[in-house]
Amino acid sequence: MTTKRNGQLPTVTAVIPCFNAGSRLAPVARAAAAIAGRVIIVDDGSTDDCVAALEDGPWLRCGWSANRGKGYALIEGFRRALEDDGTTHVCVLDADGQHDPGELPKLYAAAMETEADLLIGARRFDAAQMPLASRIGNRTTAWALRRLLGDAIHDTQSGYRLHTRRLASAVVEQVEPGRYETEMRILALALSEGFVVAEAPIATLYERGNPSSHFRGVTDSWRVCRALIHAAAERRRRRRNS
Repeated sequence: MTTKRNGQLPTVTAVIPCFNAGSRLAPVARAAAAIAGRVIIVDDGSTDDCVAALEDGPWLRCGWSANRGKGYALIEGFRRALEDDGTTHVCVLDADGQHDPGELPKLYAAAMETEADLLIGARRFDAAQMPLASRIGNRTTAWALRRLLGDAIHDTQSGYRLHTRRLASAVVEQVEPGRYETEMRILALALSEGFVVAEAPIATLYERGNPSSHFRGVTDSWRVCRALIHAAAERRRRRRNS
């Protein structure tokens, strides 16, 4: 299926997972629609009518009535993006304004230059721009990734990512959806299956006490670490059996 495409990057589909993002969603959707060929907004059971309140625009709205987790919204967004034969890349960005859609052309150019299947928008981890707990969490997962998988990724937790159609297809077929750990599963899949992974710098737009952030510190951090441990164990099993 091929649909009408808009924007500066007509073969890029932007996926915006959304759960109770309030008034923050509309500016993100409009800015993304001005750049990406298609925009898909996946409503993960919002109760604040943030998606329903969006006026008709150049985007597809889909989702469900009860909250399942960001990972379910991500996988659904990938699936919907792949329904369009003209999509070569799937970009994921958050609904709360902490990812600037205006940086998408720069990320796309970096993906073309590096031939990356997964291009991660990497933030700066300095005290002026990111709270201590977030800096520790990101640095811990980056260290664990190097120790367990042997790969060096600066910003393992960034949700601003650009995926090739090939990787997006593998994600839909192989990645189990969940909550925030799903992004680690996608990264681990890309690294383990030989996809090219690269990073490019993005602005660190981190709002302290962001009311639309639903990351639960202890619980979701454990889910992320567990996904990484599982990926490392699976890689070791494959190597033993090869």
